[in-house]
Amino acid sequence: MDAVAAKTNITKKQADEIISAFLSVVIEAVANGEKITLVGFGSFERRVACRRRHRSEREGRNPKTNEPTIPATKVPAFSAGKQFKEKVAP
Repeated sequence: MDAVAAKTNITKKQADEIISAFLSVVIEAVANGEKITLVGFGSFERRVACRRRHRSEREGRNPKTNEPTIPATKVPAFSAGKQFKEKVAP
């Protein structure tokens, strides 16, 4: 939050409110099946068709509930954008 506040000349509290609002919007959109793309940074989505992002129900013990099967779930995905990839791994 400190770096965002410094770069934008706003207070840390304002930066925190903006970032928190942004994250809640992204999370809500992805939960509703939308894809969010931030050009140069990357995209967030809930992949349904991809086997790596959809975990089927399987045998095993859930340590929290001691259930003998682990329920199916959908996993959020992030794909880094070109500029982000180039900056991280030149």
